[in-house]
Amino acid sequence: MDDVKETVLSILKDLTGEDFSTKLDENLYDSALLDSMGTVQLLLDLQDKLGVEAPISEFNRSEWDTPAKIIAKVEATK
Repeated sequence: MDDVKETVLSILKDLTGEDFSTKLDENLYDSALLDSMGTVQLLLDLQDKLGVEAPISEFNRSEWDTPAKIIAKVEATK
C-alpha cells in the first residue's frame, strides 16, 4: 500500500505546496492548508488517480483532516 501513501502525499503536495511525508498528523484545515475548494480538488484527484469514490455529500472533514487519515480512508476503500 506504499503507492497509495505516495500518491496521497503527492496530491497533497500539489494542492498545498507542502511535503507531508514527515507530518502525517498535521491538521490540514486548522493550518489552513486545505479549504473547501482544496477539498473538492483533493476528492477529484483521489478519484482520478486512485479510483476512490468519496462523494462530497458524504464528506466528513474530521475524518479527512490529516494526511494519515486520508491515507487510511483511501486504503479502506481499496
